[in-house]
Amino acid sequence: METLTSQKFRCFAISLIFLCSFTLFSQTSSADLHAAFAKSQEYEGRGNFTEAIATMKKIYQEDSYEINLRLGWVSYLGGSFTESAAYYQKAIKLKPYAIEPKLGYIYPASALGNWEQVIAQYNDILSIDPQNTTANYRMGAIYYGRKDYGKAEKYLEKVINLYPFDYDGMVLYAWTNFQLGKLREAQVLFNKVLLNKPKDASALEGLSLIK
Repeated sequence: METLTSQKFRCFAISLIFLCSFTLFSQTSSADLHAAFAKSQEYEGRGNFTEAIATMKKIYQEDSYEINLRLGWVSYLGGSFTESAAYYQKAIKLKPYAIEPKLGYIYPASALGNWEQVIAQYNDILSIDPQNTTANYRMGAIYYGRKDYGKAEKYLEKVINLYPFDYDGMVLYAWTNFQLGKLREAQVLFNKVLLNKPKDASALEGLSLIK
């Protein structure tokens, strides 16, 4: 009986030591993460993106959403667009329904001129959140730039319904209506733009073309 009790005590003691060691390790690891993120942000604030990246790489964990997201951002700021996109893709894979890594990925993809990938990300965002204002506005802007005004209108209309007095949404939607020949609608919108920003050059130009 004493032997069994002694064995149980030894097992308990070993388990307790292991638990304490694990807790200490976790606390140290957490402290290291906090320090690395703080130092990286400090370097970013100074415009030293090389060190901001290097600091994060020292504590890199492939399965960490936060580290991959951070490295995606500072790599983009540092001009390493391909590397930035790769980190954002890892973050997307780790959290497929998160919108922020998809929006982040769009920065390096745009810089690399990968517009089909940009559109694919916006479509993914809209499949998760159909009312996402950023995605709808930027899709409208992309199709406006491509002179596909019908598609642009579809996205921008959602923006205006959600934010009827937003300057960016109003002025681009006004020009889209103008390009579609909807002059009355464009005129109303250009005048609303002038309520938001009196003497706005873009709105005044649009009105001068309608008259």
